[in-house]
Amino acid sequence: MKKLRILFIIMAVLLSDIMCAVVAYAYRGMLCGINHLGYSSPAEVAFLYAIPFGAAILVCVILASFVRRKVK
Repeated sequence: MKKLRILFIIMAVLLSDIMCAVVAYAYRGMLCGINHLGYSSPAEVAFLYAIPFGAAILVCVILASFVRRKVK
């Protein structure tokens, strides 16, 4: 069970790192599109990509804490 808890914690950390990379890439793409291609939406729309990642991170943290309680 302890290995399962560690797995969920590692998954949460990896998801947060991947989320940062995806949001930064999308934000940069939006800024480039606004400046050169005439996009009309604001660059902050790229932060919408953080919502599913945040939900997945929250699920991993909840599962890790649930497994921790089951061990005790």
